[in-house]
Amino acid sequence: MARFTPIIAALSLAAVTGACAPVVASQGFQAIDAKPQDIVAGTDTKETVLARLGSPSTTSTFESDSVWYYINQVTERYTYNLPKVSQRSVTEIVFDENTDVVAAVRTLGLEDGREIAMNDRETPTRGRSLTILEQLLGNVGRGQLPRTDEDDPGQRRPD
Repeated sequence: MARFTPIIAALSLAAVTGACAPVVASQGFQAIDAKPQDIVAGTDTKETVLARLGSPSTTSTFESDSVWYYINQVTERYTYNLPKVSQRSVTEIVFDENTDVVAAVRTLGLEDGREIAMNDRETPTRGRSLTILEQLLGNVGRGQLPRTDEDDPGQRRPD
């Protein structure tokens, strides 16, 4: 048993340190040959941007033909914790509406984002809230009696 103690200690130490390593995931646009930051304003057009980068991650809601976004983010997740965004890159490419030439290229990072305070209030619903016991026993005695041969369809039973 004494000779297995160092092996058990080494395995447990490896398991403990392995649990501290984050699981890294990359979502969104993945640059292969060219980066969105390599697009030059005034020289590139929609066709050259499509050829170099491919289709955008999303387009603007109101100017869908003139503003394209290429979005990439990296998240890290430690054991039993929620994922946390460690890097984010949003490249905004604005095209001239008349000539389809790139008018501006802007890159935004994680530090440019803002936290939005979500409203945690709930919409009230009509009715009353039931306890678990009321939900379980609520239908006891509400069931219909079994039909007999004497019952005429469409007629009420004399109770």
